[in-house]
Amino acid sequence: MPAGVEDTFERDALSYIDSLYGTALRLTRREADAEDLVQDTYLKAFRSAAQFERGTNLKAWLFTILHNTFRNMRRHDWRNPVEVDSQAVEEAAGAAAHDRTPEQILTRATLDADLRAALDELPEAFRQAVWLRDVEELTYAEIAGVLAIPIGTVMSRISRGRRTLYERLAGKKADGSKPERPDVVSRR
Repeated sequence: MPAGVEDTFERDALSYIDSLYGTALRLTRREADAEDLVQDTYLKAFRSAAQFERGTNLKAWLFTILHNTFRNMRRHDWRNPVEVDSQAVEEAAGAAAHDRTPEQILTRATLDADLRAALDELPEAFRQAVWLRDVEELTYAEIAGVLAIPIGTVMSRISRGRRTLYERLAGKKADGSKPERPDVVSRR
């Protein structure tokens, strides 16, 4: 890959780092694992940069790498469990509580506590699909590619995930009113 093209690819790819980190955090639910996942994603992307077809969707390509890397990490973790010192984890979490990325600050500021809790309680398949569509704003086709599932399955997971979120949030508003039903986003 020529130097100018390589610099452009690197600049364009790095522009998605916050989105990738936010998604990685949703997938792993741990900051350190999310950071590792994003780092592994970029390593794989830069090593495979010559295979990327210019003019196609770089964001979707990076999210595909991220999700495939996550699946591989999870498969490895399942086969090789490790023991964790819970006291050390709690101490580290307390010490690092003040360190927040801009993505985390924005996400925490824009998603109220009830919505965050309901989103975290969704089954992983629904959570991933809803997150990629409603937060990362990927199209249904892009999500299908990222998750390696048919577009009909994407549509079903988003619909069921939104319905579950609505049901969990119903009656949770402070003024006693029900929240508005989630919008049905058009297929792109």
